[in-house]
Amino acid sequence: MILPAIRDPRFITLRRGGTLTDDDHHLLALWAADCAEHVLPLFEAVEPLDRRPREAIEQVRTWTRGEIRMSDSRSAGGHAMAAARVLTGPARHAAFAAGQAAVVAHVAAHELGAAAYAIKAVRAAAPKSEAEDAGRDECQWQRDRLPDAIRALVLDDQRLRNDICWSVFDC
Repeated sequence: MILPAIRDPRFITLRRGGTLTDDDHHLLALWAADCAEHVLPLFEAVEPLDRRPREAIEQVRTWTRGEIRMSDSRSAGGHAMAAARVLTGPARHAAFAAGQAAVVAHVAAHELGAAAYAIKAVRAAAPKSEAEDAGRDECQWQRDRLPDAIRALVLDDQRLRNDICWSVFDC
């Protein structure tokens, strides 16, 4: 489980009683999609005909443009995670990253799930002696792409949830 026991109001939209603006929610979703897409080739190398993870990433981006409902993106995320469940290793983690990215439309706090699974995918794909360095490089790649408007929020979220996200944000 990558979500905290108590929901952080910074990841709950204003209309639901939290403090997250729609613009920042969209930025979180786009950043999560970027994290997932960065490792998507690790899934597609194993399952080249299964488009569910790619479609999940496309759906969350479409949601941020207001072209589909949140439930459509959430559903696509579930399909991507179903693709992950039958796999192991980097492909599994990459598909989970895509699924987590798509469900950010529903629960913004899944943004770390996409990032954490992407780091796990890169670690699993690297030779054992290089896995930690590969994970740190991926973490830094992700941080380099954080929009300024959500940077402090995401970095604080990483600090707070690092323990339940397999300590992948020690970079």
